Amino acid sequence: MSFKELLKLPFSRIDDSLRRPSRLTYDDLVNAESALGRTIFGPIPDGHQREFFMARSNVWIWHERYHGKGGGVQEMTIRYEVRPEGVFKRSTGGGYKRIEGGELDNFRRATKTYLELVKSKLYC
Repeated sequence: MSFKELLKLPFSRIDDSLRRPSRLTYDDLVNAESALGRTIFGPIPDGHQREFFMARSNVWIWHERYHGKGGGVQEMTIRYEVRPEGVFKRSTGGGYKRIEGGELDNFRRATKTYLELVKSKLYC
């Protein structure tokens, strides 16, 4: 079974297929985590691609790609860095900005949900 086929399986089947992490590469595991991470933000509209994963212990990536109204490809990547002085985000082509308030609360909920989901579905 290819890894792309694996990602199309229901979570219960993914659990069974991923119990042998020695057969999977680091990239395979990041892709599997991202496949689970993208589900926490609700349904993905047709024609959209979404990724959400932990790249390193203090770095999180959210990426969305879709075809815009004019048919051109639209992409947005946001990199979140957790630092001792706070959580900072950098959008495609921009500088780092500290997040606060509701945005910080949403980030915390998303990362907590992600960690719980990945732990229960991939690393159980």
